[in-house]
Amino acid sequence: MTAPPTLGNVLAPMTALPDAAIAASLRAGAAMLPLYHAGTAASRKSDGSPVTLADEVAEAILTEALAAAAPEIPIIAEEAAAAGHVPATDGRFFLVDPLDGTREFLNRNGDFTVNIALIEAGTPIFGLIYAPAMNALYVGAPGAGAFSATVAEDGSLGAWTELLVRPAPWAISVVASRSHLTPETRAFVDRFVVESFVSRGSSLKFCEVARGAADLYPRLGRTMEWDIAAGDAILRAAGGMVTTLDAAPMRYGKRDQANDSDFANPHFIAWGGLTPLPAALSA
Repeated sequence: MTAPPTLGNVLAPMTALPDAAIAASLRAGAAMLPLYHAGTAASRKSDGSPVTLADEVAEAILTEALAAAAPEIPIIAEEAAAAGHVPATDGRFFLVDPLDGTREFLNRNGDFTVNIALIEAGTPIFGLIYAPAMNALYVGAPGAGAFSATVAEDGSLGAWTELLVRPAPWAISVVASRSHLTPETRAFVDRFVVESFVSRGSSLKFCEVARGAADLYPRLGRTMEWDIAAGDAILRAAGGMVTTLDAAPMRYGKRDQANDSDFANPHFIAWGGLTPLPAALSA
């Protein structure tokens, strides 16, 4: 259960963090799967999004493990933040989404993930995405690389495979949200020559771009920082990027309590081997 050694090196002096995050994510996934297979009820948060017992169980596992591994680093976790528990975000902090893709979890289509990201000075420096129903683990740290591994039934990891975005072909492959595909997103995609268009749930869309299976993931709809920070870190580590619609890199730790939009993201585009095109972004 050991991460590629380059990840720990780039996070010095926190060289044990990748291993601790991997172990915590596997425990969280193991706790969620029985609820996933049996089916579980959902309640609604104040923003209308669903939450289940699996969200709460996984978040407790993750936050306890991260606090033990790095007690000096604050943790911004989705369900705690929804309840108003938000520590200061100066310096380094974690962004945790214990169950990204709750709708996919409830629909039992497998497209849900555990997300952990470490942020420093507004930039993601480590990301982990674990898809328990697919036995797939993705990790990355810009400067150290991005990698995937298969998780066996006993929790052991297969060999690590390096992830790299592919050079963009003339006709690109687009991946977009299964549950939140907006007309604005469709209009943006229409600016490109598209060979294939695939809908996926959760942060797995970032993984599709990072591993070279897709070239573009546009999201012109509401998301929160914990939804995307891990995928952003992995994609950056694989040679891609995530930008706002004005081609600026995505930043994290945004606070706007007055407008009830703490940690809310602007619309964004995840790019693989494509160079962000000003004409496409401004059209």
